[in-house]
Amino acid sequence: MDGMKENDNIDGKLHGLAAHGHAAHFPGANHDHVHHDHGHHEDTDHEDHADGFAGADAGVVLEHTLDLAAVRASLKSKTGKQYWRTLEELADDPRFEQLLHREFPRQASEWDDSVDRRDFLKLMAASLAFAGLSGCGKAPEEHIIPYVKQPEGLILGKPQFYATAMPFGADAIGVLVESHEGRPTNIQGNPDHPSSLGAINSFVQASILNLYDPDRSQVAMYLGEISSASAFTDAAQTMAGAIKTAQGEGFRILTGTITSPLVSGQIQALLKLYPKAQWHQWEPAGSDGAREGSRMAFGRYVNTVYRPEKAEVILSLDSDFMASGPGHIRYMKEFYRRRKLDNDAAEMNRLYVVEPTPSVTGATADHRLPLRSRDIELFTRALAAKVGLGGTAEMPAAAQHWLDTVRAELQKHRGASLVIAGEQQPAEVHALTHAINAALGNVGKTVYYTEPVEANTVNQLESFRALCNDMGAGKVDTLLILGGNPVYDAPHDFEFTAKLKHVRATVHLSSHFDETSDYCQWHIPESHYLEAWGDVRAFDGTLSIVQPLIAPLYTCLLYT
Repeated sequence: MDGMKENDNIDGKLHGLAAHGHAAHFPGANHDHVHHDHGHHEDTDHEDHADGFAGADAGVVLEHTLDLAAVRASLKSKTGKQYWRTLEELADDPRFEQLLHREFPRQASEWDDSVDRRDFLKLMAASLAFAGLSGCGKAPEEHIIPYVKQPEGLILGKPQFYATAMPFGADAIGVLVESHEGRPTNIQGNPDHPSSLGAINSFVQASILNLYDPDRSQVAMYLGEISSASAFTDAAQTMAGAIKTAQGEGFRILTGTITSPLVSGQIQALLKLYPKAQWHQWEPAGSDGAREGSRMAFGRYVNTVYRPEKAEVILSLDSDFMASGPGHIRYMKEFYRRRKLDNDAAEMNRLYVVEPTPSVTGATADHRLPLRSRDIELFTRALAAKVGLGGTAEMPAAAQHWLDTVRAELQKHRGASLVIAGEQQPAEVHALTHAINAALGNVGKTVYYTEPVEANTVNQLESFRALCNDMGAGKVDTLLILGGNPVYDAPHDFEFTAKLKHVRATVHLSSHFDETSDYCQWHIPESHYLEAWGDVRAFDGTLSIVQPLIAPLYTCLLYT
């Protein structure tokens, strides 16, 4: 019975209980006969019954009668509202206090007062002081030896900065690497490099951690067991002899997107040495739609470069051009330059985005139209018809109004507008985008075209499909995988993992021992780009030198 009543109300209820002959009991009391284990508590039963309790240590409580007269007498001396949990608590019954005491662990009421708060703090302060003294011992002697011949320009404690480039898919990001006594410690963008303009993304920033990653592959491995570089060299010579005898028949090379002229030249020399060998490429997040769209529009592969800084109106067709894809760092820098109004005559650009899911570019948009991915092509065809390229396409009413507004803005800024298609969109969308930019007079102003930056431009999905088909047919005897992790990211219906088991000799070069390494016979550690010389092309064709800042930490093969 919860108590928050006036005294007179309580008194009235107590009178009612007494008038009906009801007796108040302890919570949980049982009016029926309580059975006890007389064999174990025979000597204590009588005493417990006398106090109104039985087997207190076992948690069994017997009923006892509450003195209602004493409760009423106690209430007469009190005024105002009273709060209680039970009538026994209100009556200050000593047996109730004993019950509460028994509900808690016995040690809870047995507080040792021999050590008070002041003494406790003294003991703790003394303990901390002695702990500090333990760290005041004499440090071990270490001898600092100066350089016999100090490297030119090196001042101890003063960092040095070196320019290099990080390969990043079909792009290369120019960076400045901070080095302390020959150890790279930080990476920032190179303001003089056209792909970064002094900025970088999170992947570049984190690449310094990959250099010192303790999980990096450190030794060559054969069938999952530690081997040596010399053992692999011997095995490679045996493979090379068999491949040369067959003129490369059954020899396949699988890589990601290659933009390095040096690596491409080495692979081409290998293919010339083994004329029947084949080179395949695969990137899980590739740009086959952009490649095939350019060939559909121009009859051959070309590379598209955008200039958002010169555009007054930009339309993105499911393209997150400010957060992903080749050139996205430069594109973001150029876009936001137009968002800074330096004088009263300056005008801010306007961004329209059509996309199925939120993106960084979509979050920046002035106007955003959510549209299903499969409807992006329909929207593009409708826009092409609006700018005079022919054809018809019907859109829902809301999307049609949005389309009319975009079309008016693009035609108003002919030569200063830009339409960008997303990499994941099909080739038809990219081909229509090229045609729309040409119809709006944007070619040569806000968009231009160059020769492909990729060393071997192919439809990577079809190239990888052909490799899987040959593996399944038993036509592949030796497979050399340079980078990547196709066992993990290959399309499931290609059954690459199952077909890989049919290949007689497999070699995987990667920075970590991953899923593909586990299924290959040989795993070879790959060098970090900060450990190796090389070259690489940026998204606009700019050729950059990759220079090392530290000697290889492990026995690795140089591949960029």
